[in-house]
Amino acid sequence: MSLLEVNNLVAGYGMVQVLNGISLSVEEGEVAVVLGANGAGKTTTLRALTGMIKTSGSVLFEGEEMVGKKTDQIVRHRIAHVPQGRGTVAQMDVDENLELGAYIRTDKAGIAADKQKMFELFPRLAERRKQAASSLSGGEQQMLAIARALMMSPRLLLLDEPSLGLAPLIIRSVFDTLQQINTEFGTTMLVVEQNANLALSIAKSAFVLETGDIVAGGSAEQIAADDTIRKAYLGI
Repeated sequence: MSLLEVNNLVAGYGMVQVLNGISLSVEEGEVAVVLGANGAGKTTTLRALTGMIKTSGSVLFEGEEMVGKKTDQIVRHRIAHVPQGRGTVAQMDVDENLELGAYIRTDKAGIAADKQKMFELFPRLAERRKQAASSLSGGEQQMLAIARALMMSPRLLLLDEPSLGLAPLIIRSVFDTLQQINTEFGTTMLVVEQNANLALSIAKSAFVLETGDIVAGGSAEQIAADDTIRKAYLGI
């Protein structure tokens, strides 16, 4: 059984349906990516998975149905979401943001150890640990958002456009770190991203989303090698 199994997922906003019954699965320990242009439904997919919008269909996580649960209940299954735009708490400093990420945990020694791991993983955050999140650069805020999500010790990490608004060198650094996190910690990830080449470079499996429908899926290598998919949907 896959860690995450999504079947016939329908979701939208009010009377507007965005997802038309998508299905995908993510194996434990892998990085899976959802690719597509603006308006394809990528952000809506992650919001549906975390119960932020009204959905129907099935989302099985470790065999348990998530559809119908509230977001806070889903989070307690250790599903962490790094939203588009990063979503750090601006007035809190780096230390406080990291501690906020661990709010569902009670193991104080483990939290302290994980915070140290985050500073080793993101040395820039260690240098700025007493600075307010609002004073950090865009790249540093993205690092903080990822680190804060990891403080939950997630079983599944959802990332929404982690490259958005970042300089090319910073983007490469962020994706290298995501690959390192997956390799060292075995963290399962579902990443939605417009930068197809970069996303495919760290992924094991990939899904192509177009106007609310999954139009292709398979291994990252298969998707990257398919000229028809690349030209029609990925612009690469």
